[in-house]
Amino acid sequence: MRGQLKSFMLSNAWIVSALLLLGATSLIAAASRDTKPSLGTLYPPEVLEKFLVPAAEWNPYAKIGERDFWEALPERTRQVQITEAEKFLGQPWPALPATLYLEFARIGNRSNFEEPYFERRERLTDLVLAECMENKGRFVDEIVNGLWAILEESSWVLPAHIGSQKAGVGLPDTGEPIVDLFSAETVGILSWSYYLLGERLDQVSPLIRPRLVKEAHTRVLDPCFQRDDFWWMAFHTDHINNWNPWCNSNWLTAALLLEKDDKLRTMVVAKILRSLDLFMASYHADGGCDEGPSYWGRAGASLFDCLELLRSASNGKIDIYDQTLIREMGRYIYRVHIDGPYYINFADAPAKLTISGDLVFRYGERIGDKNMTALGAFVEQQRMKSSPLPGRDLSRGLAALAGLGAITKTEGRESYIRDAWLDGIQVMAARSKEGSAEGLYLAAKGGHNNESHNHNDVGNFIVYYNGQPVLIDAGVGTYTRKTFSDQRYEIWTMQSAYHNLPTINGVMQHEGREFAARDVRYHADDSAAELSLDIAGTYPEKAGVRSWKRTVRLERGKAVQLTEDYSLSRREAELTLSLMTPCAVELKAGGRISLTGKSGSGEQYAVELKYDASKLAPKVEKIALDDNRLQASWGESLNRIVLSAVNQSALKDRWNLSLSGK
Repeated sequence: MRGQLKSFMLSNAWIVSALLLLGATSLIAAASRDTKPSLGTLYPPEVLEKFLVPAAEWNPYAKIGERDFWEALPERTRQVQITEAEKFLGQPWPALPATLYLEFARIGNRSNFEEPYFERRERLTDLVLAECMENKGRFVDEIVNGLWAILEESSWVLPAHIGSQKAGVGLPDTGEPIVDLFSAETVGILSWSYYLLGERLDQVSPLIRPRLVKEAHTRVLDPCFQRDDFWWMAFHTDHINNWNPWCNSNWLTAALLLEKDDKLRTMVVAKILRSLDLFMASYHADGGCDEGPSYWGRAGASLFDCLELLRSASNGKIDIYDQTLIREMGRYIYRVHIDGPYYINFADAPAKLTISGDLVFRYGERIGDKNMTALGAFVEQQRMKSSPLPGRDLSRGLAALAGLGAITKTEGRESYIRDAWLDGIQVMAARSKEGSAEGLYLAAKGGHNNESHNHNDVGNFIVYYNGQPVLIDAGVGTYTRKTFSDQRYEIWTMQSAYHNLPTINGVMQHEGREFAARDVRYHADDSAAELSLDIAGTYPEKAGVRSWKRTVRLERGKAVQLTEDYSLSRREAELTLSLMTPCAVELKAGGRISLTGKSGSGEQYAVELKYDASKLAPKVEKIALDDNRLQASWGESLNRIVLSAVNQSALKDRWNLSLSGK
């Protein structure tokens, strides 16, 4: 089949070029997306054919035989990497039996299979880098064991993602290769291993490299080129998220490194550009990532991976870093930075996040943004104090090693911008003063309840004080089958009642694109920043809410003010306001609540919440956390403050609350 396809491609290249260009142009025009960057329009196949460096001549990083680079790396980096890899010498590779694969279908468990699956790939990365650094051949046999084990896997697709095959959830059908995030990531790891080690693998057996290339084509390259119905490609769906650039970055890596036929290679790259165009077209002009900052690392940042590969493989001729959208997509990550490890964690994101400092730094360099380079340098320099290793993403790890010199010479600092307003995804952030985490910090969101990795949380807000959490978004627990099923909103972390939101007549917000904020207004000046919106439309009809105007306002250096102004058509059940906090809670007389906590360094902080005791009555519920992912941000428990309306018959009212530091 591949031979027939190749023959058609070569004999009809001009037709295919025209069709691909017409397809990209028509898709974008049909969606009225002509204001966004279009790689397919800027670099159609006939241009790519001239710009792309032939595979045999492309040398993005030093191979194992190019010793100057590897031996110039810091000695500590080399020794720690080699010591890490030595632990794996002679050790059995983790097993992946069929029954382990079936656990997702049988009991909904993802992690039991994923842990050994990812361990195989992380171990291979460590071994490959160690061999490149040491160059003594000690790790080559174990690298071959790892490569062979991965090549022998029936599928590189995770059990949680195999359901798109015709056979459905269960064991993978080897006759129908599916391409998901991690089959794509696997081919990326294998491609870099092939590139770096090359003929060193032939010393073990001349059959290894041909087998690797064959499996890469069978499992990823051929199905991706022959099919356009993988949902992440976005050719037939409006559901576009981080899967698109993440999968495309690894498909692009494999195509550039493994496809030796330059004409076919050009056609593959052209198709990838069409897919990436649809991802960019799905973004608002503000560059905001509605999936949250943890997914930015595989959304905007994976698009950056693609752009860097294209720039390198064209000797700088393919370059769209001057495009406004590309710049704004990068800046998102510091716009949602609070302090230290804390980031605005709306959607499926943890409150504490470890970003790739090197990646942020390199992105900032490309777009000439000093806030971005400073934050990236700060994070990377902090990381290097505890570990000199670049991480277990082989592609990004190579880039990090290549850029060590520049990042160590840059002054690192956290980017405490005073205000941010992402009008497309309707997220605002404000702090008491520019350049400092001192004082109060407020973030709030509008939007709708069908965002990628959505929580039913329109109107939610969070408050930090001196960089520490006070009112928070709990985030998301460990993923299971339920997380991405029609039972998603049975999980408490997804429900509006466990965000800083009202529950109206006993009814929570509802999922769906139509459940959206209305009349969203933002304003900021030197004295204050505020977001106001009507969240009535996010509740179903049975909530009986005509309007619910919420205003959250940071008065710089003073307080955070919350106003709830509502009108109901009926009262049938309790009316409450939930506030989530990791702090210790003390209810006091006179409408006061004391919130106290300790920072990571043990320093105590305190905030006072004031409310009208004639209108609201408080109680506190302790929520024990038994999920590792939630515990990583909040420890063993959270507190939920529930403020109940004293007058349970009023159809209209206004509540005023304020938070100020002690």
